[in-house]
Amino acid sequence: MNVALNLPPKVTDRAFARLAEINESGQPVPLRVAVLGGGCSGFQYEIRLDDKAEDDLVIEGQGQQVVVDPVSLPFLAGAVIDFADELIGARFTIENPNATSSCGCGTSFAI
Repeated sequence: MNVALNLPPKVTDRAFARLAEINESGQPVPLRVAVLGGGCSGFQYEIRLDDKAEDDLVIEGQGQQVVVDPVSLPFLAGAVIDFADELIGARFTIENPNATSSCGCGTSFAI
């Protein structure tokens, strides 16, 4: 059994730094990372600014928070949440060891 599958998601310093840039003009708002049914491959990621709920897992760094709801947490076990600034665009990314396949959009995956 993969030990990483029992670990909470990790957020990179680069992702926290980008979230800090987004939040620099006001009260910090957490970044919510969730897994929803649907998408090209069966599941899709939803990444948005959102208030923290009482039962969320909270990951903190650089004065910022990333939150994950309890339903999404098993799908994100051992995942790495990062920020990429590439020629095709800048976006938060998720490297998920639980995904058996994903599609080209980078937001949809299968388990």
